[in-house]
Amino acid sequence: MMRKRKGYPVYPLTKAQKFHTFYQDMCPKKEVLNIGTSLTIGTDLDWDVLKQSIYKAYERSESMRLRFAKDKEGTWYQYVVDKEERDIEFVDFSGKTMEEANEEMTKWSRVPFKRVDSPMNRVVMIHMPDGYNGIYLLIDHMTADAQGLSCFFKDVIELYCNAMYEGVPYPKEMASYIEQLQKDLAYEAGSKAQARDREYFQNLIDSTPEPIYNGIRGPQKLMEERERSGNPNARAAVNVSDSVDSALDIFHLEEEPTARLMAFCEEHRVSLAVLLMMGLRTCFQKMNGNDDVSINMAIARRATVKEKKCGGTRIHSFPFRTIISEDKTFLEGIYEIRDLQNEYFRHANYDPVEYFAYRGRKYPQKGGQTYEPMSLTYQPANIQGKELTKIGDIKYKTHWYPNGATTQGMYLTVMHRPEDNGLDFNFEHQVKAVSREDLEYLYYYLCKIMFKGAENPNLPIGDIIKLI
Repeated sequence: MMRKRKGYPVYPLTKAQKFHTFYQDMCPKKEVLNIGTSLTIGTDLDWDVLKQSIYKAYERSESMRLRFAKDKEGTWYQYVVDKEERDIEFVDFSGKTMEEANEEMTKWSRVPFKRVDSPMNRVVMIHMPDGYNGIYLLIDHMTADAQGLSCFFKDVIELYCNAMYEGVPYPKEMASYIEQLQKDLAYEAGSKAQARDREYFQNLIDSTPEPIYNGIRGPQKLMEERERSGNPNARAAVNVSDSVDSALDIFHLEEEPTARLMAFCEEHRVSLAVLLMMGLRTCFQKMNGNDDVSINMAIARRATVKEKKCGGTRIHSFPFRTIISEDKTFLEGIYEIRDLQNEYFRHANYDPVEYFAYRGRKYPQKGGQTYEPMSLTYQPANIQGKELTKIGDIKYKTHWYPNGATTQGMYLTVMHRPEDNGLDFNFEHQVKAVSREDLEYLYYYLCKIMFKGAENPNLPIGDIIKLI
């Protein structure tokens, strides 16, 4: 007999969700899991039709109707309600400046959700001071990642366009969140695939010596750790501060240089994620003099159409470690990263918490030391589907609103801007752990390395490091 809550079948949390509860429990600011974004379009909207499109998108997406509750033992579980009946709010910002409007939405993004039996998202229709119109969406990371979120936005737009414009087809059905959830739970219940993935990652940890921490400005933090612990061979360091207060700093790469990087990736048949990882690890190699560099890498786990369209949160994050000597060429490094990333993707259903626990038993660290100075996510998802080009050249914008808290020292999300397809480098960082100046320094060298390497792929890495 399946357990129920309020008449709905209940399911345990997935490993991806448990990863979020794991750090939310440690964080004094519960809004750490909030993701606040807006999507606005440079055209007038029919607010009634938009409201109906939002309700319809809720109806089509199970993950947007998720609820959470706790059992007597304090274990979280989840269920999906039949429909959302909340009113969709409308806020007119036309009397304010853009800065005031964004400030207001940033405030909204810092209000944590109630969690028990309550909706885990908030949608507001907005009219902006610059004349753009659209929606603000606040969502809890337990129910969506960036791809899940884009999926919902895209569905609302396509439903709206289908209702308003001739010749725009009704969007294809979304995939079932519960169906994917059941697949994940079956995997976690001791499947052969899980045993293979566990073996891969444990072997990866066992077959290499202890990793080493590389600092954003050089080995200073590691030296401090060695002095503090009295262990001259310590290889891990603390990269967070005693405060989870965070800021979001965004660096914009223009359309033309972005196109040069994309052309390099196309020519050598690698994804931009590979080039970004190569750029970052070479930066740390330059600053610290180590060939051995480890950076956390987020993997979206959305290989199939059903996984792409089921919503929810599917991200697993693992340390991505490369040992690439300076006498190898830039291109050799690129291919080494590509091959290793492909291996990771094949085994990415493995539980990241189990990975860190296994590594922690092999190399016990006291007091939160780590080998990874940062995390990287590349978000190729673009909201503009083929259907939208049929309604003419409508300009649109997306905006992220920082929630003000992070448990990581530094997290970089790289995304394409909808306006011009240039790249945005979004650095979320603890204010006390990483300064704006640190980020400018890292971003400057990251770009120099990527461009120098893309222009001279057969140059040894050591030469590129000397030239920049």
